[in-house]
Amino acid sequence: MFSRKYAQATPDHPAYVMASTGKVVTHRELEERANQLVHLLRSVGLGRGDHFALYMENNDRFIEVCSAGERSGLYYTPANSYLKAEELAYIVNNSESQVLITSRARREVAMEAAPMCPNVKLFLIVDGTGDDGPFRDYASETARFPVTPVADENLGIAMLYSSGTTGRPKGILRPMPEARPDEPLPLWAFLDNLWHYREGMIYLSPAPLYHSAPQAAVGLTIRRGGTVIVMEHFDPEEYLALVERHRVTHSQLVPTMFSRMLKLPDEVRTRYDLSSLEIAIHAAAPCPVPVKEQMIEWWGPIIHEYYGATEGLGFAACDSAEWLAHRGTVGRIVLGDLHVLDDEMKPVKKGESGTLWFSSGGAFTYFNDPEKTRESSSADGTMTTVGDVGYVDDDGFLHLTDRATFMIISGGVNIYPQECENLLITHPKVADAAVFGVPNEDLGEEVKAVVQLMPGVEQGKEVERELIEFCAAHLSRQKVPRSVDFEAELPRLPTGKLYKKALRERYWEGRSSRLM
Repeated sequence: MFSRKYAQATPDHPAYVMASTGKVVTHRELEERANQLVHLLRSVGLGRGDHFALYMENNDRFIEVCSAGERSGLYYTPANSYLKAEELAYIVNNSESQVLITSRARREVAMEAAPMCPNVKLFLIVDGTGDDGPFRDYASETARFPVTPVADENLGIAMLYSSGTTGRPKGILRPMPEARPDEPLPLWAFLDNLWHYREGMIYLSPAPLYHSAPQAAVGLTIRRGGTVIVMEHFDPEEYLALVERHRVTHSQLVPTMFSRMLKLPDEVRTRYDLSSLEIAIHAAAPCPVPVKEQMIEWWGPIIHEYYGATEGLGFAACDSAEWLAHRGTVGRIVLGDLHVLDDEMKPVKKGESGTLWFSSGGAFTYFNDPEKTRESSSADGTMTTVGDVGYVDDDGFLHLTDRATFMIISGGVNIYPQECENLLITHPKVADAAVFGVPNEDLGEEVKAVVQLMPGVEQGKEVERELIEFCAAHLSRQKVPRSVDFEAELPRLPTGKLYKKALRERYWEGRSSRLM
């Protein structure tokens, strides 16, 4: 999200445009505003390697805040904008963030979280009401500082969060690069070449900007002097209209978005001119084969797919032709070395499923969590995994079949069920609980809870509604079960560990993959 070259060469060219309001932020405005924020962050003591967090919906300040992080040598953490106060406070505290930046739309939650964040030096709100407690007005605070760069510019990077089996999110910490902000990282150059990013491109971003994939795509577009069209919220017809209106060349989506566009009436789908599209990338969740077949038929062979964890262990990719020849694949490995291993850490035969381990991937640790870091690494420290399960076919194409961690991907959002399980257990009517993903035609998966009630508690719709409302009061909406089933007793192994696989398999019966 660093655009100084274009702030100087084409200062009035749009860096990004907000889809619903049409608000334009030029490369010069982005450059100047980001510099002002860096000066402010320096003024409260943040230096290279320190952390700050932002908690906002897609708005016209989000990208400039991230751009400030990229030129300040700081770690910046975009928090999920649907978090509740306790969840947000955990992220802020765990990341050791010294500044929290929020918006009017997220004001109430941020205000509730603020007293739980004792180490935050500065609270900022980008469009406050004037009565925002500890939050100072972002515009007036940054306006006090120069629009020129700070003297000690360094490349900064995001520290994004991914959960683990303990249910608490984990910060993915990569070494801070020894580089200037205008120096591209090797990964950026790799992605740039893979998907033909170029000057003059128009990128449509339909996803929440706190996700890793939009972060990367938006940042690369701006660095290449392109223009980003930022959707505040995804709407299938609006997406098509924006492609036509802005002559969009590139975009990145998740399978759920494909599905929702395909469900539009034919007269709506054919109403818009999509001929400007050159590259449409999808990731985050495997795409059901029929959905992808229909999308390629509709849009042509411009659809690319990739697989890669936020941790950056490795990377697989394929274009439309490769996918059509290997339906269901997520691509060939193009970055990192893949090893498909059984439970005894021995290689499986080609075509057989095993846990995916990577060597030669990017270095990372889980921030302040050596145990989780150790769990993700092999005993000799040469390989890492996030617990995905799959196989490689005879032509070297990777197919995903399961997730050992029971992570749920619903509409492109990663959900780790342990947090919900731990919460349900605290309800006075619940004796035991299991949470996992079950098939959903639109979202890929949805959150399902299976509960063992306390003796004397009668199962039914009333208690189901009570438990869902209980979860909704404590968890962000993506984590809340859509439905609750009841069992007399949940299966547990002799060790006491919940045998969740046996429960989950009932809902996935007849499918070759637990992911589609």
